[in-house]
Amino acid sequence: MENKTARLTVLIDPVKKQAFEGLCSAQDITPSQVVRQLIREYLDKHSVDYSTRSPLAVTRDKGE
Repeated sequence: MENKTARLTVLIDPVKKQAFEGLCSAQDITPSQVVRQLIREYLDKHSVDYSTRSPLAVTRDKGE
């Protein structure tokens, strides 16, 4: 799991939000866990290479 987090604000229809939260609760999982999984799957589907390291660390490793 990632060490640091960033906030992502998403606007959603209130009825869908309620249904989503109810389903998550019934499955004993948080909405945040589901959204993080969806993002990972979306990135993988599009072959996007992502790292848990900060962009600054990646830049330093390349000697830039």
